[in-house]
Amino acid sequence: MQYVDDRTPEEKKEEYRKYLEKAGVVEVLVGLYEEPERPPNAIEYIKRYFGAPHGVDVEALRQENTELQEDNAELKKIIEQLAKSNQELKDQLAEYEG
Repeated sequence: MQYVDDRTPEEKKEEYRKYLEKAGVVEVLVGLYEEPERPPNAIEYIKRYFGAPHGVDVEALRQENTELQEDNAELKKIIEQLAKSNQELKDQLAEYEG
């Protein structure tokens, strides 16, 4: 079953405009417009306005994230092996004590 959008293009535009306004995008664009000197890179200005870190190597962060996820998976396997070994030792101790 498909959803039929029976709104007019003008209604869609108005709804989107309200969404942008509520999200603060309009405020940022007005701020950019009101800057006495235009920033050389409008995208960087908007990113800074929204608090994006400046000068961050995104690709390096992605690579680091992948490596950390791999390390985490390995550590989880080690924990599982240690828990199994621990249980085996507890069982052996119980046999000797029992």
